[in-house]
Amino acid sequence: MRRIGCWTGTAALGLLVAGGVALPSLSVASGNKPGIPARLDPEVMLIEVYKAMAANRLRDAQAKADALVAAYPNFRLGHLVRGDLLLLHTQPIKTFGAVTGAPADKLNNLRAEAIVRLKSLRERPDPNLVPSAILQMRDDQKKAVLVDAKRSRLYVYERINGQLKLVSDYYVSQGKLGVNKLKEGDQKTPLGVYYITARLAGSRLPEFYGPGALPINYPNEWDKVNGRSGSGIWLHGTPPDSYSRPPLSSDGCVVLTNPDLRELSASVEIGNTPVIISDDLKFVTKAKWETDRLSANKMLEAWRVDVESTDPDRLRRHYSRNFKAPRGQSLDAWLEKLQQSTLGARKINVELRDVTLFRHPDQKDQKELIVAAFTQEALIGKGKHVTRKRQYWAKEGAQWKIVSETNL
Repeated sequence: MRRIGCWTGTAALGLLVAGGVALPSLSVASGNKPGIPARLDPEVMLIEVYKAMAANRLRDAQAKADALVAAYPNFRLGHLVRGDLLLLHTQPIKTFGAVTGAPADKLNNLRAEAIVRLKSLRERPDPNLVPSAILQMRDDQKKAVLVDAKRSRLYVYERINGQLKLVSDYYVSQGKLGVNKLKEGDQKTPLGVYYITARLAGSRLPEFYGPGALPINYPNEWDKVNGRSGSGIWLHGTPPDSYSRPPLSSDGCVVLTNPDLRELSASVEIGNTPVIISDDLKFVTKAKWETDRLSANKMLEAWRVDVESTDPDRLRRHYSRNFKAPRGQSLDAWLEKLQQSTLGARKINVELRDVTLFRHPDQKDQKELIVAAFTQEALIGKGKHVTRKRQYWAKEGAQWKIVSETNL
């Protein structure tokens, strides 16, 4: 193998992707990669630099690095790789980011970014699998946003002909101290099922947020009954002098590059697009997904039937002894309130429509959890009572129990 200075191409690649991350197989002749959205071009360009280095094509790698920084002049990781290539012409290099005088923490951040970008492209979701977090969406919900903290990645899935399809994905940064936000100022990103509440224009925000922001409803009702605090969790962009930020660099927000944020913002619906933030997204076969979806609907249907029965004992069996009401009410008080409208009724008819079912992201201290939301229509005599509800169901032994419920 021909040597580049005192650093072989293969050794160089090993240093760039410490930990044994292999390069994905990509065709990049036209710049539009099969199975890779066009917005990922900066990452694909970066991978092409690495591949040229691995093949000992130093001049080719240099040309690709030059093209990368010309196209994205504020992409610091691209500049660092280009700097290493220039340095190779004059001296041996023993590590990624060999530039002298740069702060060690900044170099470590860039190395971390390089690794997660490469790993996420190599570990792209299998198109034959579906995210287990999405069990059922309403007919008017066309897209869902999923954040995978482990991979520093945001995925956008779309319902196409009844099937979930990955339509785009983006590199993201998260809280400096990781995920599972518990309190104000802990510099962690929350885990949960959320919704975008607004679209804030960059012209009304400090330039730190880039072209705009998409706030989410943290803390939601589940966060609140579990004593979690804090606010101001947004999906937002970066300052104009930075193309991207390190994987762990925010105070809890999810940060995208500015081009990616613009694209994402244009594709979501305020109050309607779910945002599921997970520590480690799981994917299942379509057969497994269908089985789980039917099981969750069966669970909810059993509750509906027992509401319709007006039998308080039958209804109670669906609620956990650890039930938490929005305002701290006891389970007895909550059920009494639910049954007040049916007192004396001989028969009621209950229908559930616009049902959504999501798996709550895994947490080390959390049982398996399903978030169900629906519109309940109850015909009691000549009157109709319509309520939008959200329930949190936890697996307790072999049974699913409601651990929290709120009227929206």
